[in-house]
Amino acid sequence: MTALYINEAWWQAVILTLILGGGGAWLAGRAIARTWRGMHIAILATIPMAMAVRFVHFALFDEPLLAPLPWVVEAAILLSLICLSFQHTRARQIVRQYYWLYEPHGPLGWKLRQDAPQQPNPA
Repeated sequence: MTALYINEAWWQAVILTLILGGGGAWLAGRAIARTWRGMHIAILATIPMAMAVRFVHFALFDEPLLAPLPWVVEAAILLSLICLSFQHTRARQIVRQYYWLYEPHGPLGWKLRQDAPQQPNPA
């Protein structure tokens, strides 16, 4: 953390990046999945979110605004959280909406039910 954040303590960086930025990323991933948009929208939403988190570091603790390494680290953290939230919400959505076809398979996935109706063979 020392090389990433010059003017702030590690706990301040954790609060800003993980709790505030990560919470926003989690909510954004959930909202994007609930509106049935694709994962690419969630990935694109990470860019302005990482820029906003970087600006808060700059505004509150006089960190360098255009430092590339901290921005990339923060973007990677936010990207992982937004994708995790998106997939978790999408899995629950699929299982809830298509309950006759799919059942939960872990917190991030779904699988075809054993008693799911089979598609007829067009032969």
